[in-house]
Amino acid sequence: MIIFPAVDIRNGKCVRLLQGRVEEETIYFEDPVAVAQQWESEGAEWLHLVDLDGAMSSGADNRALAKKIFKTVRIPVQFGGGVRQMSDLQDLLEAGAARVILGTAAVAAADFLSNALARFSMRVVVGLDAKDGFVATQGWSQVEKLEALPFARILAERGVQRIVYTDISKDGTLTGPNLEATRRVAEASGLKVIASGGISSLADLSRLKQLEPYGVEGTIIGKALYEGRFSLKEALRCISS
Repeated sequence: MIIFPAVDIRNGKCVRLLQGRVEEETIYFEDPVAVAQQWESEGAEWLHLVDLDGAMSSGADNRALAKKIFKTVRIPVQFGGGVRQMSDLQDLLEAGAARVILGTAAVAAADFLSNALARFSMRVVVGLDAKDGFVATQGWSQVEKLEALPFARILAERGVQRIVYTDISKDGTLTGPNLEATRRVAEASGLKVIASGGISSLADLSRLKQLEPYGVEGTIIGKALYEGRFSLKEALRCISS
């Protein structure tokens, strides 16, 4: 299992939100580049980088910071947040992103997703964000009339190979991941799944690791690391044992 430390950027700073709500923001570091370097130095094999302003269409531009992180760290970075045009996708991949996550665009623009997969294949990941079992878009501010589980199957049929699955109700809460929903999505779709939301302890991490046979290949950890619930080194030891 791969652990992806999360670096979420809003207004140029490294933050965490509670269930995606901007009014529940905690600023942890002023310099996201330094945070990315810290996770690399502590043994991270991948980084999960999100431009929250881009995801929420707020108009702020964190792309320059993201590109600086791509060039500063040696480990691969997957990037998400506001990527809704082919030119954006190509620009980010050429700038050094190892993978780019499509969220709203994967739901709203079927042709874009198909073209992206045709051109860039496994470097395109879909972010499947679920709220009460339904897909959420626009930085989680809009819930679609689209159930998450059938949508995961549709993505697999269209050629997607990997998704980031987030249970929004769990994100930033430190109450444990939604293991059952994560297992169902992975098992029913056959997709490779990176789980996100709710990890609060090494015990949570151990339980999530048990879902590897179903296709859960990694997990994104944010608040638990930033709040010192456990260290990245402890987490890496946990998944290797």
